Amino acid sequence: MSPEIVKKINQSFADQSLMGSIGASIASLDYGVATLTSPIRDGFKQQQGFGHAALTFALGDTAAGYAALSVMPENCEVLTTEMKINLLAPSMGVQLRAEGRVIKPGRRLVIVQADVYADQEDGSARHIALLTGSMIPVEV
Repeated sequence: MSPEIVKKINQSFADQSLMGSIGASIASLDYGVATLTSPIRDGFKQQQGFGHAALTFALGDTAAGYAALSVMPENCEVLTTEMKINLLAPSMGVQLRAEGRVIKPGRRLVIVQADVYADQEDGSARHIALLTGSMIPVEV
């Protein structure tokens, strides 16, 4: 992946106020893959004390989006056109980790997936969600 694409992704991430609000950060980037993390803060929990599904979705969707952006030409952005989430387990732990990846890059649609894990204090992780969707390239 070119340094220009890495710079573009980092700037795009910095411009996302939602990611800033949840305390998310980019853990790793490579061609066709992106990993994001976010603490499970008290302000983003649901009524039973688990991390809210909206937090899980936002992090997974964004990781998949940056994975897609990593395979785009420099003059393109991506937008989510469709995203399905399977919630596999409650979001309990110290942080969420979303691993996004490109399944099939295309000129009209980029097919993506993301796995979201709840990282525990003891270093273990629980797979809590699987997202599958598509992104559309948009020239800027």
